[in-house]
Amino acid sequence: MGIQLTALHYVYLAFIVFIMALLIKRRDTTMICIAGIFVLGWLATETVSGSVTGVFNSFVYATKELMGTIMIISIIVAMSRVLTRTGINETMVAPLTRFLRTPFMAFWGIGLIMMVTSWFFWPSPAVALIGVVLLPVAIRVGLPALGAAIAMNLFGHGIALSSDYIIQGAPKLTADAAGLPVSSVMEASIPLVIVMGVVTTVTAYWMMRRDQKNGTWRDGLISGKNAASALAADSDAVEGQAVIPPTLKKWLAIVIPLLFLADVAGMFLLDLQGGDATALVGGTAVFILVVVTLLAHRNKGLEQVTTYLIDGLTFGFKVFGPVIPIAAFFYLGDSAFAELFGKVLPAASQGIVNDLGVALAHNVPLNGAVGAVTATITGAITGLDGSGFSGISLAGSIGKLFAVATHSDAATLTALGQVSAIWVGGGTLIPWALIPAAAICGVSPFELARRNVKPVLIGLIVTTIVAMFLV
Repeated sequence: MGIQLTALHYVYLAFIVFIMALLIKRRDTTMICIAGIFVLGWLATETVSGSVTGVFNSFVYATKELMGTIMIISIIVAMSRVLTRTGINETMVAPLTRFLRTPFMAFWGIGLIMMVTSWFFWPSPAVALIGVVLLPVAIRVGLPALGAAIAMNLFGHGIALSSDYIIQGAPKLTADAAGLPVSSVMEASIPLVIVMGVVTTVTAYWMMRRDQKNGTWRDGLISGKNAASALAADSDAVEGQAVIPPTLKKWLAIVIPLLFLADVAGMFLLDLQGGDATALVGGTAVFILVVVTLLAHRNKGLEQVTTYLIDGLTFGFKVFGPVIPIAAFFYLGDSAFAELFGKVLPAASQGIVNDLGVALAHNVPLNGAVGAVTATITGAITGLDGSGFSGISLAGSIGKLFAVATHSDAATLTALGQVSAIWVGGGTLIPWALIPAAAICGVSPFELARRNVKPVLIGLIVTTIVAMFLV
């Protein structure tokens, strides 16, 4: 039996369509998201005061949810500023230039390193580890900052997170919901992940090179700055000289990467994942920031530590400022709605987004091909809350439902829903979900999302067609 949809579901869906249309047309969506929150609050509480307070409370909720990401980005940027100002960053990345000598090598090199690292430690800490080291190299050899962000984003939050072969968080959730062994879902996902990954990354790279040649490429830089200047120190904001002797600079250029490698080892040995892994990277970055600042600024070091932190936090909140209202709206599609407006949805509701996915699954004809299309669309819909993981249990359930009804391969349908949900919601299309890569590279998350739309949609279409033959 399907979920009964209410006016709240239809209004939410209408605003989603409107927001996506504006994003594609390169228009700002903040006001529309605020209007959507207000209308949903009014429908839920039937009072103006409830809807007005709901707008503010949704902002607070979104900020709390995003705070971990805001802090890691801010701290990494603060650390990067002092490393750049002292020249340590230049010394640190010099050996890598021999391997990443062209934009082609930089794009695919950064992407593959990001993918492997993300398999072990998930994308958010991987972005911080890789971006601070490899971004200056990529820019130096001619890869645009937005191109580097695309590579990190598609390989990390796309390929690595949707497959999740090492940590196995995603396949376990979908497999449990479908009543299947994790190994069967992982095995079934291999051809789908390969097809999705190859089609999407090749298409993204080809579109980037095409637009660069015909002059239509947009860098999407924040405040007109390139990523190098975004991560560099502002000479007017930091007083005094930041000078480190050449010998000490070389030692620091060796020790700092070793500290991050120690983080990697610690994540593996202590089984740290997600937020815990990110916190380890962030704490290490704070330690590096303090030590290098004291060495570089000497008697002014105490004050300059604070200055660098302020610079980092200013950059972080500048990036996240436009995203919080949008995140606030989309979080209402999940558990945030009940927390902010009470239990006004139907008793059997699993959240607005998941209800829409269930309704879709119960209102389409049943056969293998349609089952594959529905699994993809359902996964994509459940990914619209920007999590990617919130709806993959539903993707598993839908995969099992269609497999039983059409005598299809449940593991393939389940894996397809997983791939779709995470590619859409895990951080390649929803602007606030892909902020880590955008912020590290100093580019607009909205421009990054727009650059990803066509490659990801083409990838999903091709992968769905392949899945039709596999089921």
